[in-house]
Amino acid sequence: MNDWPEGWTDDNRSGDRYGQGSASGRPEGARSMPHVQRPVPSQQPAPPRRRPAPPRQPQVPQQPGGYDSGDPQYDSGYNTGQVYGDGGRGGGQGGGPGDGGYVQGRPAAAPNWRRRIKIGALTLVVVVLAVSIGTYFWADSKLKRDVDLSKVIERPKSGDGTNYLIVGSDSREGMTAEDKKKLHTGSAEGKRTDSMMILHDGGDGPTLVSLPRDSNVEIPSFVGSESGKKYEGKGRTTKLNAAYAEDGPELLVRTVEFNTGLHIDHYVEIGFGGFAQIVDAIGGVELDIPKAFKDKNSGADFPAGKQTLNGEESLAFVRTRHAFAASDLERTKNQQKFLAALASQTAAASTILNPFKLYPTMGAGLDTLVVDKDMSLWDLGQMFFAMKGVTGGEGTSMNMPISGSTGGNLVWDKAKVKQLVEQLNNDEKVTVSSD
Repeated sequence: MNDWPEGWTDDNRSGDRYGQGSASGRPEGARSMPHVQRPVPSQQPAPPRRRPAPPRQPQVPQQPGGYDSGDPQYDSGYNTGQVYGDGGRGGGQGGGPGDGGYVQGRPAAAPNWRRRIKIGALTLVVVVLAVSIGTYFWADSKLKRDVDLSKVIERPKSGDGTNYLIVGSDSREGMTAEDKKKLHTGSAEGKRTDSMMILHDGGDGPTLVSLPRDSNVEIPSFVGSESGKKYEGKGRTTKLNAAYAEDGPELLVRTVEFNTGLHIDHYVEIGFGGFAQIVDAIGGVELDIPKAFKDKNSGADFPAGKQTLNGEESLAFVRTRHAFAASDLERTKNQQKFLAALASQTAAASTILNPFKLYPTMGAGLDTLVVDKDMSLWDLGQMFFAMKGVTGGEGTSMNMPISGSTGGNLVWDKAKVKQLVEQLNNDEKVTVSSD
């Protein structure tokens, strides 16, 4: 079957035709080409126009070696159509959620400041609690709980409130020869009581009662703190500080309870060196001394008026008695005045909230404090705040009422002492005076 148009033969296909590379010498333009009549196609309706297809997005070529779009560690560099912006700032850099930019065509959420403040506050509370708990256990471990009040026999019944027996001893433990010379303490062996006070902390305000060391008291029967042997009382009387020298804190507590009828709940003792260190740690204690005085035995030399005493000067102030006509009674008043001022400044916010003053003060005091076995750090803190309250208006300070002397020892007024103890046991306002 011949597929060529009518009038065409194979000769026409293989002859000298235009575009077939004829080797004829005549130009092709001079050759004639026969007219071909093409058949007219039948009339059919034109097909509907189609909308042009949208341009295709360029496809990300598959990466060799397994690096494809599913590998989070590989960045092909192609934009897959995700829209990034910089919040209208320009610059062509994509903004993160915190920049106020757009992520996948949506604006980022504003920072949740309320949540951030809550997290910050919670973190601060946790840190404060951790430091406070750590400080508590550190300080509690430094207390010397050497006094065992369970060895004290025939004790009076406990009353309302808490009673502390506070003792200032002349212990020179830990002091060098230079320290002893500087503080005018001498070099006597052992230790004796230099001051004794009962601090009652109750609902009607604190009461501080000084016990002159020359008080004439009866030594009752007691059990030796070291030997465990019971010694029967024979009605002998002596100075109060002799009880401490004879068998230590336990006999002193026993003697105070026997002669007053007041139950002692806790015992606190501090020596010379520790006392001076505490004062220096808080930067000195401010006092108003009404009248100038000197004492070569204690090293005191004070003008009248307001002044700040350092550790050495403070120790001289509380130990001085030869400069006063009333001797030991005047000294106990100065001791009360000073200890109240010391407690007030130690428990002040400027000390408690300043770690550079708080920790040296606590370290200096706790290294030399001797307390009973049941004394907690909380009890010690309560004692300091009660001492501070003595001069705060609601407190009372006084000497044990005196009725006379034996020539060398001071005799207590038994009627007033009984009334005072009853008021303390019942936690009532003290109306008894020492005058």
